[in-house]
Amino acid sequence: MFRNLDEAQARLAELDTALLNPAVVGNPTRLKEVTRDRAHLVPVVETWAELDRARREIAEALEMADDPDMREMAWEEVNRLRAVVPELETRLRRSLIPPDPFEGREIILEVRAGTGGDEAALFAADLFRMYERYAGTQGWRLEVMDRSEILVGGAAGKSALGYKEVICQITGGDAYKHLRHESGVHRVQRVPLTEAQGRIHTSAATVAIMPVAEAVEVDIQEKDLRIDVFRAGGPGGQSVNTTDSAVRITHLPTGTVVICQDEKSQHKNKAKAMKVLAARILEAKQAAADAAHAEQRRAQVGSGDRSERIRTYNYPQNRLTDHRIGLTLYSLDRVIEGELEPVVTALNDHLIESMVKELNFGLDD
Repeated sequence: MFRNLDEAQARLAELDTALLNPAVVGNPTRLKEVTRDRAHLVPVVETWAELDRARREIAEALEMADDPDMREMAWEEVNRLRAVVPELETRLRRSLIPPDPFEGREIILEVRAGTGGDEAALFAADLFRMYERYAGTQGWRLEVMDRSEILVGGAAGKSALGYKEVICQITGGDAYKHLRHESGVHRVQRVPLTEAQGRIHTSAATVAIMPVAEAVEVDIQEKDLRIDVFRAGGPGGQSVNTTDSAVRITHLPTGTVVICQDEKSQHKNKAKAMKVLAARILEAKQAAADAAHAEQRRAQVGSGDRSERIRTYNYPQNRLTDHRIGLTLYSLDRVIEGELEPVVTALNDHLIESMVKELNFGLDD
């Protein structure tokens, strides 16, 4: 934490010097870190300089107010600047919030059916389509890495496709920032397709958002892996391969298991499985680190634990409720169609305000 503008400017000068250092420029990881830190620090320095300038101008105007001929004009300037200072202080506190270390990353999105049998699988499919449509509105690229489908027959003779599990990778500069708060249990209340009596049931699905791991963050040794190949299949004989292209990778030290069978190529399935495996191991490492300040995380926007109930989708009332921040919207029909922005904005605003309160320090005059 910087105590004054001089410290912030000195740090910015250090980063500018580092960008001229061949050792930094030649190291992609270090270069990315320095570039990210500089991008975060520039608005801090600019806002702090603006705040300091406003305070100096207030002091100068107060001196001018001693002159009877300048008093009226001086006090107008004092009042104008005093109205600006609180806005600048708020902006400065916001800009001082450290960037999320995973901001800008590609993400792995996992949606799994939870309690509720076939209806949970149908809800998992609805959630996945919601994220898929939202990704489309943001211009992100979504690539399915693996899915386990079931065909659910309805009480009125209708049938629909559900997911026991679906895993995808989302590529886009702001994907992590927008979707980082989606991890947890999503609960649905509605009349299931399989319900003949019209009764409302409650089911659930779990969502996990994981940043794609970089090589320096997760060291996976070949000797720690057990890799099995088998023949892939789908519901009703769909997508059944005639070769052993599906891949199951077990990380022996952690017991983490990943299966990928969406591609017809064993090589491609293995590459996708390794990416998911690294993301899950990184998530576990991050969860262990976060346990040290779990109360702080819960005070922000929940713990991020995939077992935490975060949201209820009530179809009869067209209501969506996010339990972490007390948000209720009566536009579930639009949200489930991919209009997720009101929820994303509310969650990110809540996080920022929570972190601003933690930065409740006295800004030097």
